[in-house]
Amino acid sequence: METYQKLLLENKAWAKEKVEGDPAYFDRLAHIQTPEFLWIGCSDSRVPANEITNTQPGEIFVHRNVANMVVHTDVNLLSVLEYAVEHLKVKHVIVCGHYGCGGVKAALSNHDFKQVLNMWIRNIKDVYRIHRDELDGISNEESKFDRLVELNVVEQVMHLAKTSIIQRAWKKEQRPDLHGWVYGLKDGIINPVFEMRANTPLDPLYEYDDLQ
Repeated sequence: METYQKLLLENKAWAKEKVEGDPAYFDRLAHIQTPEFLWIGCSDSRVPANEITNTQPGEIFVHRNVANMVVHTDVNLLSVLEYAVEHLKVKHVIVCGHYGCGGVKAALSNHDFKQVLNMWIRNIKDVYRIHRDELDGISNEESKFDRLVELNVVEQVMHLAKTSIIQRAWKKEQRPDLHGWVYGLKDGIINPVFEMRANTPLDPLYEYDDLQ
């Protein structure tokens, strides 16, 4: 049996188990999606949003990419953000990184990861540049790595707040709150590292003054 065929068999077994425990399970999911949370996480297979938060399908709207980045030219991310904020009316947007992130580790090196990954990782290198004094003051390499993971999450939350999508929702509906978390692969615990409540003041350079 091919490995991908095992996935299909496991899917059938999972669906059967769900229906046996709750005959209306899939009927409810098919007609309702009212998540309170948008999760922007890493694509790493060890960090599944629903599993590590013990939530059910329909409770978290999820976007994942390498190193949980919020890049202002990423139409995929922005379309997810706009849909979640404008249409699903989420109350919280969570950027969740994780210690041991390969994307962040790559940004600490000077290796050539080929064109597209180089472009993506450069965004994390910018985080290092912004916080160079703090990071260069950390002599332990693992501690420096962990701190860059945390600072990367902080900067991505800040990037969210700079979007007109978030600022418009803040102005009109005083939501969503923004959260920066880091998940520990070694212990399974989420560490909250940063938070921005709705209408947190920003550097005026990034504030829109004519939102409709």
